[in-house]
Amino acid sequence: MFEIINLITEPLQYAFMVRGMIAGVIVGSVCAVLGVYIVLRGMALFGNALSHAILPGVAVGYLVGGNNQTWLFIGGLVAGILTSIGIGSISKGGLKEDTATGVIFTGMFALGIALISTVRNYSVDLTHFLFGNVLGVSDSDLWLIGICGCLVILTIFAFYKELLVISFDPLLAKTLHLPINFLNYLLLVLIAVTIVLSLQTVGIALMSAMLVTPAATAYLVTRRLPIMMVLSALCGSVSAIVGLYLSFYVNIASGPAIVLVCTSFFIITFLLSHHRGVIRKVSS
Repeated sequence: MFEIINLITEPLQYAFMVRGMIAGVIVGSVCAVLGVYIVLRGMALFGNALSHAILPGVAVGYLVGGNNQTWLFIGGLVAGILTSIGIGSISKGGLKEDTATGVIFTGMFALGIALISTVRNYSVDLTHFLFGNVLGVSDSDLWLIGICGCLVILTIFAFYKELLVISFDPLLAKTLHLPINFLNYLLLVLIAVTIVLSLQTVGIALMSAMLVTPAATAYLVTRRLPIMMVLSALCGSVSAIVGLYLSFYVNIASGPAIVLVCTSFFIITFLLSHHRGVIRKVSS
């Protein structure tokens, strides 16, 4: 028993681990709650594309302010919003949304790598951008993540009913004369903000997993939106904590460790889910 307690408390003796866990819980919860709408609306491809498309903005922020999280946040947010508007405009011009998404995100991602490659030690910096560095979160970074995370959650709950309607019944939303375009762009902006505040935790390459996997796990268990959000947030936050412990004791990168734990939860749920589990279907 003492050994188990020691295993739990030992990482907490380090301030960087405590900051990393707090940041991981915030990011995991925010991504998971917003991810419910992404899963329900079939926007997983868009979320993945947008997480890669912020790279040029992050690169510009890095070139201007170095590792200053504020500059990285501003640059990534501007790039995310411009990408969202660009994809929406091109898709309205006649191309399908997935085609527009593919064109924009690959071009933006290439531009970001090109910008970062101008830095002498770009290989190290690119690794941090792609896979995160949650253990490098500072106190100021933590405040920025916390404030932005709270704003995203508050916005989601402020527009809960409207987002619920456009997600489940777009025809009803038109009948009720809801501002559909505004709500759609609001959701895109929330995704962009969430991706940027999650940059240091899991990185660009793994961001899509934190947006989609916890929500997909909750989707296997329930169809009730409030319960789905709670379960999704629980999955995301627990994945962050367990992933950081795994990173500490097994000596692997923190971002991939978090995503691997989250994916494991999904696989277990997929196999054992009472209503949709593979094992249950085979046994019956």
